[in-house]
Amino acid sequence: MFKLFRREPGFYPKLLSLALPILLQNLITNSLGLVDTFMVGTMGEAPLAGVTLANIPVFVVQLMMFGIQSGSSVLISQYRGKGDLRAINRVMGIGMYAAGAIGLAFALVMGFLPTQFMSLFGNDAQVIATAARYARIVGWSYFFDSFTQVYIGVHRAMGNPNRGLVILGASMAANTFLNWVFIFGNLGAPRLAEQGAALATLLARALSCAIAAVWAVRDKRFKLDPALLFRPGGEMARRFVRFSTPVMCNETFWGLGTSLFPTIMGHMEGSKEILAAYAIAGNITNLCTVGVFAISGTAAILIGQEIGSGHADQVWSLGALLNLLAFLFGGAAGLLFLGALHLLIVPFLYPVFHDMSAAAQDICTMMLTVVFVMMPLRSFECTNIVGVLRGGGDVRMATLIDLTPLWAVALPLAALSGLVFKIGIFWVYLSMMSENVVKAVLSTRRFLSGKWINDVTISVRPGAET
Repeated sequence: MFKLFRREPGFYPKLLSLALPILLQNLITNSLGLVDTFMVGTMGEAPLAGVTLANIPVFVVQLMMFGIQSGSSVLISQYRGKGDLRAINRVMGIGMYAAGAIGLAFALVMGFLPTQFMSLFGNDAQVIATAARYARIVGWSYFFDSFTQVYIGVHRAMGNPNRGLVILGASMAANTFLNWVFIFGNLGAPRLAEQGAALATLLARALSCAIAAVWAVRDKRFKLDPALLFRPGGEMARRFVRFSTPVMCNETFWGLGTSLFPTIMGHMEGSKEILAAYAIAGNITNLCTVGVFAISGTAAILIGQEIGSGHADQVWSLGALLNLLAFLFGGAAGLLFLGALHLLIVPFLYPVFHDMSAAAQDICTMMLTVVFVMMPLRSFECTNIVGVLRGGGDVRMATLIDLTPLWAVALPLAALSGLVFKIGIFWVYLSMMSENVVKAVLSTRRFLSGKWINDVTISVRPGAET
């Protein structure tokens, strides 16, 4: 096993130079959700539950965007290994068409049918009304965010994650400041509560889109070619569909499946307390797992570039090392966060939410405990599926392994526990976590087979496509 750690000089500095900016990007992205939750949560459980409900479909759209970003990176990282910038322009163009269409469709539904749409995810009239007010505004932010995320994803896949760090950092600063202005009515602005949080998100994402556009036009290292961006060509479109669509579908259906968990909770007895706890626990979990997703994102880049560079014989050992590092990191992080839960989160964070009931606090603590105990396994299976298998071009099998445990195991168990047998939120949450165990087993078998290593690139001659 120790032989796996012996790598060529400069490997570990390169690993850290990729992983740390991605970690910080993920931290910023998830901190935005925590800031919204914190500020809205100070106004009571009802507004918090409403924003949580509205964020169910938002979460699905975010995952669809992540799917386009991740699917594009399968191609881009390998093209980067070959030094083919023209092909990267084509992939970026297709990604922007796909993401823009999804962002616009979501904005229209959330903007014009918010109450009807929110009614699909809960049955509390007060919570639905709050969710609709938030959704009507926040939906439009994802049209701007679609282009930003594709641009950030392209540079991340090329091994330049710092660009996304700068853009998302500016977005976070703007969003936090505007939250303070519009939620609470500071600096002479009206006090808009949950609508203020939505407006702040919209303005911050419009700003980040503008920054990305200006940077893209002025960039001299990776010049955009409008002819390739707007007319990427049929051959590249077919290549994108073959290797990126499974990833996009993976994230979409995983998001849809995951969004059913709070929907199940929304129909359980005591749903207001459960949803409030789930919102807080979910945001804390997202912050505590940024390192996990940084490792998986770095793994996809390194595996893809190694294959694209023609070093396929070294890919298996690299994947084994990355999986082992992910498991060890998850174990250390899980222990650290278990300690922080009882020493910091329970005594200091919970009291900030003045109207958070004792029942909601107990549920939140239970959820976080389960997450932190499961972190080593979750870190391993996430890196193996999202990083190693996808980076190796094995997108269809990675999709199957990622979705089957969710839809065939976790969701049925959660629905039976919460809605049929009504045995309580603890068993519902354990049912949700069961997918991680099944994923770990299935993904390990696939990794050991070695069948996941594939070169997905093609040679596109200048002028060969129109």
